[in-house]
Amino acid sequence: MWLVWSVGIAGYVLSVTNRTSLSAVGTDAAVRFDADASTLSMFAVIQLFVYGAMQIPVGLLLDRFGARPIIAAGMVLMALGQLVMAFASDVGIGIVARVLIGAGDAAVFPSVVRLIATWFPSQRNPIMVQLTGIIGQTGQIVSILPLAALLHATTWSIAFGSLAGLGMIFAVLIFLIVRNRPPGRVADIAVDTQTGAIQVVTSAADLRQGFRQSWAHPATRLAFWSHFATPFAGTAFVMLWGFPFLTAGEGLAPATASLVITSFVVFGIIAGPVIGALSSRHPMRRSTMLVLPTVAFQAVVWLVVILWPGEAPLWLLFVLAFALGTGGPASMIAFDHARTYNPSHRLSTATGIVNGGGFFAGLLAILFIGIAMDLQGAGTPSTYTLEAFRFAFLTQFPLWALGITFIVIERRKTHIHIGLREPRAPRRARRTRRGPRRRGGSEEA
Repeated sequence: MWLVWSVGIAGYVLSVTNRTSLSAVGTDAAVRFDADASTLSMFAVIQLFVYGAMQIPVGLLLDRFGARPIIAAGMVLMALGQLVMAFASDVGIGIVARVLIGAGDAAVFPSVVRLIATWFPSQRNPIMVQLTGIIGQTGQIVSILPLAALLHATTWSIAFGSLAGLGMIFAVLIFLIVRNRPPGRVADIAVDTQTGAIQVVTSAADLRQGFRQSWAHPATRLAFWSHFATPFAGTAFVMLWGFPFLTAGEGLAPATASLVITSFVVFGIIAGPVIGALSSRHPMRRSTMLVLPTVAFQAVVWLVVILWPGEAPLWLLFVLAFALGTGGPASMIAFDHARTYNPSHRLSTATGIVNGGGFFAGLLAILFIGIAMDLQGAGTPSTYTLEAFRFAFLTQFPLWALGITFIVIERRKTHIHIGLREPRAPRRARRTRRGPRRRGGSEEA
């Protein structure tokens, strides 16, 4: 049981490393591909789009084949993507590489969650999934430190070729060690060892009705906008724009910039259990106590960094990393909304909708920042300036405003739907209950 999970989570760490492999080498990528900021953004945008689009197909494949071959196939796809990236010499080939990486990455986390459901007692699933997410984020540290160091010590081809080789090794390792279910079982089932309850594990989605029914529930829309608003700033920062901003904009040495981005991961790991515990203890106050304050915290700290006269002090950049690091754990609250208010037969559909919110916002943020850099004539590493970065990062604020607005709207609708509030009466009915309103000494019906 523990061996299967350990190999699976090691594969997930490598998956996150592949996902964020451009985080510390974005400037090198811009030089290699002679790409402006908008074009560089497309690498991450297309990768995130493919990742999101593959979520439901991956669920259907998991139902048919189980976790073992799907994880192995994901590893092979990512290895092929990194091999293509290792020898890519133009933008088109680089985009093909990121498509392969996004498709392979999409297969790993759902498969590891399936392994947890089938190998561990069902009452331990929540903590195991949370632990998997926390450990998996260490893959970002690998992409920030060892990969960048290897690239600068050797060549682009060797660095990304090494990731490709590592992916193939893990594909073989997973295929040899991982099994879909414990011995003696003929189906993927979750067992509660305390009550004896048995449940078939399925992530299949009813594509014809499931999406419409899931989206019709206001809690699903609340979850979507919660996941939309909380993680995208951290995604844009760690996947592409953080390292160039810290080095070319704020003037930090590469080692110091890597430390700041690494602290983003560490802060997220620390904040995860705290936010998770608060979410469990206060299920009816998740939005007002955790989601909205997290969004406000990120926006305020970013605004302070943007408005700071001259280069921001190092302590403030660490505060920024901490603020952005809370976004990932806070975004997990969205899945609590979806799980709480959707029946099990359409939970995977609701989860896919919610997961799409964060990735959609992330790709928009990355793209908008790149476009803003280009519009200022700062589209290449030689033209990056602190002022250009400051203006570009302002494009995140409309996304936050959009997310906050719909969180407030859908939170109220969710409370009405589950009976915590009464619907707002029409204006005429409210005026009738209050009685006639006087104006200028006369009564108005």
